[in-house]
Amino acid sequence: MSVLDYERRFSNLKVNVRAGGEKSPHKVAMLLAVLDLYEADEIADNRIPFDESLKRAYSKHFERLSSPQDRNNPHLPYFHLRSSGFWHHRAKPGHAAEYAELTTASSAGVIENTIDFVYLDDELFEYVSYGTCRELLRAALYQNLSQNEVDTMLGVGGGWNWLECEAIVQDYFEMLNLELLGNSYSKADHRRKLMASLKQRSEGSIEYKHQNISAIMLEMGQPYIQGYKPAFNYQAQLKHVVLAYLARHQVSVDSLLDSASTAIDISPRVIDWKSVLDSEVPEKIATINEPVRQYTAKKLNFTERERTNRKLGERGEAFVIEYERQRLIALGRADLAREVEWSSRERGDGLGFDVRSFNPGKDSELFIEVKTTNSGKYQPFYISGNELEYSKEWSSQYALYRVFDFRRRVRIFQLVGAVDQYVNLQPQTYRASFS
Repeated sequence: MSVLDYERRFSNLKVNVRAGGEKSPHKVAMLLAVLDLYEADEIADNRIPFDESLKRAYSKHFERLSSPQDRNNPHLPYFHLRSSGFWHHRAKPGHAAEYAELTTASSAGVIENTIDFVYLDDELFEYVSYGTCRELLRAALYQNLSQNEVDTMLGVGGGWNWLECEAIVQDYFEMLNLELLGNSYSKADHRRKLMASLKQRSEGSIEYKHQNISAIMLEMGQPYIQGYKPAFNYQAQLKHVVLAYLARHQVSVDSLLDSASTAIDISPRVIDWKSVLDSEVPEKIATINEPVRQYTAKKLNFTERERTNRKLGERGEAFVIEYERQRLIALGRADLAREVEWSSRERGDGLGFDVRSFNPGKDSELFIEVKTTNSGKYQPFYISGNELEYSKEWSSQYALYRVFDFRRRVRIFQLVGAVDQYVNLQPQTYRASFS
């Protein structure tokens, strides 16, 4: 059963309805308490005893959600959640027959005498072990409450609440999927559609939120919508919503990333070489920060896939070689154009650069490292220690060519000189030795 199926179950609990239509918060408070205990590592396995830790966690949520007519009786939801289908009682040894006769728990003593512990469905236990799945299930629980309680819990009317973030994240991924598949779409149409459902949010606010999502995607090494320049000052909740989306759609996202990182042959295109160079270098290229909390069983890292995609790298290098030849011919140096060398292929890939070209104005060689992406110019990239040191040692004759948007309108920007002056560097691997 998928996490989305459990989300539906969590959002449709059988709860008592109080006078005036208000809904009882007991089951919601119990499940929130369980999620808290898993998050705090106070429950290590699939056994939830009716102990003081659970009662304290339950009371914290009950006091926040209850009305004056509610009574703090944690034994009731601990018993009656068995109707949910995912909450199972293990009877105490020798008390199975007594437990089988129960239709309710009249007191805490009934629980303590007959029930050893609660265990969850195996799949659900796996899901609550992941931070983002817990956030998803927490949000689902609030849907059991009345609308004014939901509004209070989720902050409707103030800053962007969870449900609004879910709506804009869903919209962002719809556009991203279309972009990665090479299909056209209108960002303006998507913003206007969102404005109809997010009535308190302006078009500018929606656009900035899309930029926030781009930043989150980049930090995780994922592709982003190129038309939404990353804005890194985002609310923490938004990142949880993005992670929840990835947790829910692991299979489809995984398949999409595979196709998006695939190398394509650009030779049939007619290239306007004069428009290939983008003279505007990103003011800050994002580093890849893996989330501290695990959010899926499988890491979906688009940047890593592109790094290990040899064919994509080779085709990017071939493109740079042709670009350099065209550049030198335009400068009146067809002789040098004929001497451009695909060094990584002819001499090996451990040189610290991929292409040897020339700087006619300086009468010197130009050593070029090529990094290629099917995504946009802000997509992070990997650089080896050898490549970095080479860029420092040969800074006066070195340039990193970032080939981006390779699947559509291929472009290049150049980082001239030592690479570390342009980017944030984060160690990804370490050398292990016994000396």
